[in-house]
Amino acid sequence: MNETIAAPQPENGRQNPPQLPQESSEETLLADSQADELRNLASDSLEPTRIFNSVTEQQLAAASDVKQGNAWDRQAAFNSRDDIHDANVLPRSMTRSSPRKKTPASRSTAPQAGTSKRKEVQNAVESDEEAERRPVKRAKTKAQEDDQMALSQRTAVPSLGKAMYIGAHVSAAGGVHNSVTNAVQIGANAFAVFLKSQRKWSSPPLTTEARDLFVANCKNHGYSAHQHALPHGSYLVNLAQADEAKASQAYGSFIDDLERCEQLGIKLYNFHPGSTLGDARPAAIARIASQLNKSHKATKTVVTVLENMAGSGNIIGSSWEDLRDIIALVEDKERVGICIDTCHAFAAGYDLRTPGAFDATMKSFKDVVGVKYLKALHLNDSKAPLGSNRDLHANIGTGFLGLRAFHNIMNDDTFANMPLVLETPIDGKGPNGKTSEDRQIWADEIKLLESLIGMDPESDDFKAQERELQERGASERSRIQDQVDKKSAKGAKKGVKKGAKAAAGKKTQKRGQKKKAEDTSESDGEDTQSS
Repeated sequence: MNETIAAPQPENGRQNPPQLPQESSEETLLADSQADELRNLASDSLEPTRIFNSVTEQQLAAASDVKQGNAWDRQAAFNSRDDIHDANVLPRSMTRSSPRKKTPASRSTAPQAGTSKRKEVQNAVESDEEAERRPVKRAKTKAQEDDQMALSQRTAVPSLGKAMYIGAHVSAAGGVHNSVTNAVQIGANAFAVFLKSQRKWSSPPLTTEARDLFVANCKNHGYSAHQHALPHGSYLVNLAQADEAKASQAYGSFIDDLERCEQLGIKLYNFHPGSTLGDARPAAIARIASQLNKSHKATKTVVTVLENMAGSGNIIGSSWEDLRDIIALVEDKERVGICIDTCHAFAAGYDLRTPGAFDATMKSFKDVVGVKYLKALHLNDSKAPLGSNRDLHANIGTGFLGLRAFHNIMNDDTFANMPLVLETPIDGKGPNGKTSEDRQIWADEIKLLESLIGMDPESDDFKAQERELQERGASERSRIQDQVDKKSAKGAKKGVKKGAKAAAGKKTQKRGQKKKAEDTSESDGEDTQSS
């Protein structure tokens, strides 16, 4: 039985702190299709995910940014969560300079006889300043108390038999330091987080208070930010941008995140490579590498971790070869790595479902990229089938990957001693029709993944879990499969029409050439007779 660990208490016995220009026409057309897909996903999603599957009017507006060239990745439109907004800024109750509503008790009393009016004002100001310096006590709501309740105890990693550090992409609402307590709440031994709002190009700088609280929380709860934290970059940033102004804007946001990592003592920084935006792929890849080289010279320790992608077309990173080509142009090879997203890999055509397919996929990664560059894993099942190029995350075991794929991962030493981060759906509609989070899902999935270590996949227990999870996701898989089939049939029909049109054009061309040849022959004959 796995051991659980309690967070160490601070030595002083105190309680831990509370928990630009118009792009090419091709890019515009691409953005239009991306916006259409967002609308399709909005109607598709029965249980929208925190990051990937929940679409609102605000998110469709973000898709408009894509069309205008302000954002390259359609996933940027999926990120409208308020709880990660300005994660670097502390709530007012956590800052000493917080404005506080003045009460009669905080003001000076009536002046005594003989005191000047000037003295009254001075006393009043001093009293107000003292009141503002005092900590503000606010009663916790039931929702806040529930948020701080442990949903699952953390498992002591040594008791697992393998050094598998499993966690999830948690919220940083109210300050980046809260990401640590949110990770503790779900029993995570690793975590991902946005270091600032990923929906804006600029954010206020990281405060000293937020930095110190993050470091203290990591220490108090036994996390190594150097090893267990994997911040995620903004979806707005495209390091492959050719436009000079937009490239500068993208780099500014990117380097700001890297500097935050170094202030917080975080080593790994995960980001999406970018899009060619219709430009030649080698040139776009060279621009990404150039931006990475520039960022490495401007920082000291942080490792930039490229994530593989699900998409095709202009999206960079859906093949191992893309990732290899970027790394080849990076000067400091110690400052670059790869995070494999299991859903993205599967959607891009890399199979992980059976032991044989899993071994073949990992062998191809090791041969093409190199296992030394593997720094992290995103653990997501897929609502879409193999090779669909659809980035639709599913809960573990409920998608097309299935539980056996994750059994393969959890029993492979390749993934030991690195962050293994869930990005699975936890949002759903309650009885009142409102969307809300259920973080218990992550707590349960962490325990499920840990239980797979050393489990016999032929055992009755495994097969029962596998069957139950597949039944749970059956309707969603069927629905997405139907969409993929219809799209494939439509594409095939379009291809047939295009082929028939091309063939008809060639036939017409041949008839025209034949008639021209006959006319030329007759003309030549007439010329000969006249001569």
